[in-house]
Amino acid sequence: MPVTASSPIPVVLGQLAPAPTLAEQECPDLLSALAQVSDPRDPRGRLHPLTAVLAIAAAAVLTGATSLLAISEWAADAPQAVLERLGARRDPFSGRRQAPCETTIRRILAEIDGDELDRAVGGWLAARRAQITGIPLRALAVDGKSLRGAARADGRRIHLLSAVDHATSAVLGQVDVEDKTNEIPRFQPLLDDIDVKGTVVTSDALHTQRDHATYLLNRGAHYIVIVKGNQKKLRKQLKKLPWDKIPLQERTREHGHGRGEIRRLKACTVNNLLYPGALQAIELKRRRVNRRTGRISFKTVYAVTSLTSEQAAPAELASLIRGHWQVEALHHMRDTTFAEDASQLRTGNAPRAMATWRNLAIGALRTAGHRGIAGVLRHNARDATRPLAILTIP
Repeated sequence: MPVTASSPIPVVLGQLAPAPTLAEQECPDLLSALAQVSDPRDPRGRLHPLTAVLAIAAAAVLTGATSLLAISEWAADAPQAVLERLGARRDPFSGRRQAPCETTIRRILAEIDGDELDRAVGGWLAARRAQITGIPLRALAVDGKSLRGAARADGRRIHLLSAVDHATSAVLGQVDVEDKTNEIPRFQPLLDDIDVKGTVVTSDALHTQRDHATYLLNRGAHYIVIVKGNQKKLRKQLKKLPWDKIPLQERTREHGHGRGEIRRLKACTVNNLLYPGALQAIELKRRRVNRRTGRISFKTVYAVTSLTSEQAAPAELASLIRGHWQVEALHHMRDTTFAEDASQLRTGNAPRAMATWRNLAIGALRTAGHRGIAGVLRHNARDATRPLAILTIP
């Protein structure tokens, strides 16, 4: 089997690039994006504009609101000038802007089309992501998450499949799946509404599917996928490659969460990999030390990618793989900072809508360059106009 090692010289230009910054051009308006969501209510008896209710919910979550009651309380306390900017209804008799009550917010979020809302929010975040400069290679991680506390009225748990931008943690797309084992058929619908041309899509072994690879290649995208037991012939082929003759090309060390980890990566170009469009094979060895117990574990991971060695050197491959694993930090943030798993919400589509607002808050803050999300939420809670600036609401 012909095998040639990729260049052992890492490309460091991407590592030396400046931190991502927003280009000096006007950011897209969230209100305009939310206006594309259809109103599920009967036209008769509507008091509060749909866009205003959605914008109020988005702004409230940016101040740390974790429930529908908290959203309504923030709206009730919001100054008139803020409610006006959010498009709140004006009382024809008093002339004052009226905030929607919890019942109104609950009913609207329960009936809203979750796919339309995710498309609107994901499109807005994607437009902001497109304005960021200093990111040499765009990458999306496809990953699923269950809402452990929330459920539908019939008791069915909610599992969401998301496309997350590596650089900003912005969720650019999200779809609902009925069960975690049904993520596979939802992969393509998730990415259908996202511009993935020139993007590297990363995923775990569940999505190492030939149909997925063909779909991405047809759309002008690249992939890096982990190879495990669901692709037995490919994994067997990867294990038989002469890795002992290929020099070590990338080594990284990390500390955190009570453990230390060393990763060693080798990559080589192979012309007959048993996977559509695969051009490079990757071997990643991880050595992990539990600092509390002293226990040492070793693990070897194999992967393939459609990127050539010229498009992605070993250092970049390691960064892309590590970037996918770091998406778990987004899930951790939603669970701890926004108490997602503690939520017992069971009203229609409201649990999914709340997950969308959390995604919006994290993505908007990360895109703006913030890292300490909890501190920024407290900062926003002290001034009702601060969330509007982050959401680019004039």
